Amino acid sequence: MENRSQWGTRAGFILAAVGSAIGLGNIWRFPSVAYENGGGAFFIPYLFALLTAGIPILIMEFTMGHKYRGSAPLTFSRLHKKTEFIGWWGVLVAFVISTYYSVIIAWAISYSVFSFKLSWGSNTEGFLIGDYLKTADPGVMGGLVPGVLIPLIIVWVVALGILFRGVKKGIEIANRIMIPTLIVVFLIIVIRAVTLPGAMEGLDAFFKPDFSKIANPDVWVAAYGQIFFSLSIAFAIMITYSSYLPKKSDITNNAFITGFGNSGFELLAGIGVFSVLGFMAAQQGVPVNEVVSGGVGLAFIVFPAIINEFPALNELFGFLFFASLVLAGMTSLISICETYIAGLVDKFKISRTKAVIFGGGFAAIVSLLFATRGGLNFLDVTDYFINQFGVAVLGLVEVVVVAWLFRKLKEYQKHANEVSDIRLGSWWTISLGIVTPVVLGYMIFGLFKQNLTKAFATENGNYEGYPDSLISLGWTIAGLALVFAIVISLVKWRKSTEQSESIDKREAK
Repeated sequence: MENRSQWGTRAGFILAAVGSAIGLGNIWRFPSVAYENGGGAFFIPYLFALLTAGIPILIMEFTMGHKYRGSAPLTFSRLHKKTEFIGWWGVLVAFVISTYYSVIIAWAISYSVFSFKLSWGSNTEGFLIGDYLKTADPGVMGGLVPGVLIPLIIVWVVALGILFRGVKKGIEIANRIMIPTLIVVFLIIVIRAVTLPGAMEGLDAFFKPDFSKIANPDVWVAAYGQIFFSLSIAFAIMITYSSYLPKKSDITNNAFITGFGNSGFELLAGIGVFSVLGFMAAQQGVPVNEVVSGGVGLAFIVFPAIINEFPALNELFGFLFFASLVLAGMTSLISICETYIAGLVDKFKISRTKAVIFGGGFAAIVSLLFATRGGLNFLDVTDYFINQFGVAVLGLVEVVVVAWLFRKLKEYQKHANEVSDIRLGSWWTISLGIVTPVVLGYMIFGLFKQNLTKAFATENGNYEGYPDSLISLGWTIAGLALVFAIVISLVKWRKSTEQSESIDKREAK
């Protein structure tokens, strides 16, 4: 008998899945990645990556969650009990991400308030690093920063409050409100942005194709990396969300809608970002390439500086921009937290309330590390290593285990085709069996080669000045996620949960 929580409507699931995929990286990462890798020409490898990795993996994870009816650990345990650790690995990667992702949302809340008086002043970098974050030297923790702590508490109260209410009454309702609001707010920003002086020069820089870069394999790796990191795949989220789908759910259509919905928002973000970068370049009398930026610096340094130069309604558009960051961040944070809440409920048979208190509460406590004066430095290192050597490696392992080790693609293809309008063919099996593993393997090989030979560099800049202890912390966090995953997987399930039947076996009876 099916006792698992379910989405109220198909739209509710799609909005939640899109809400998870649309996050801060869509706004501050995609535009700069596209620009640096061929502009308009980048959309060729980007679309190819979406169709050969992004959507195929989405379909695979939707199918696994729907078929096995469980959180990521329970899903992989039902695939084969020796693969349970992969589910916990994804859950622990999500846990780590939630601890610092929540802090960035707290920054956005603060900046929403700062927008009313443009409190960041003319020196936006000095304000962020010094006045607001009060950043200490790399490796030094320092005390808690009240300006970060207070909004961080608000973030966790809202997120955990939504999660307490469950899937249908909490997560679904929250996404039904937040995602349409986000789209409306961001459309207002984009419409205003494209009317600014210099906006067309910015858009020309963004869309102008440089086809010579298409021959560079690094551009294709960048496209796959962008798709991979922006779709919330390979770290437990989509498996967890799809486990709440009703028995008759169109898996393939849902995956296409989610994938193209995420990419559509990224394109919208690119238009908005490069419109305002074009405006900034025009105001300073410099080429657009001299003002292009990405990451935290774009959101909290460059954008405040641009907002200062707006011809009118600076405060309003400053508030709308940072409010959009809060909305995009919150929908993603909720989905990230749901992975370990669902995992705790399934594994230890505790109530959802206890799982939210223990899992979410512990994440909130750990997040305090990033609300200290050394928080920005710890955040940079943790984000880099947990994403590159957590999410990326985990994705490769997941695909190899499913496609090569247990050869489950045909079985999952049959399951998806039975409930979907769009039938999967050889495109799907070739993408997951050959294209995705090869590209991910090449990408990860390059990452290890780079990071074992020199200090790491992130989208925010080169961090060669970081002490070895901080770099070691990054490696340790990424490694411990795997170690703890293996340890937890050795703990026995309560009441033989992992032996429960999949949806296929129940219906066969």
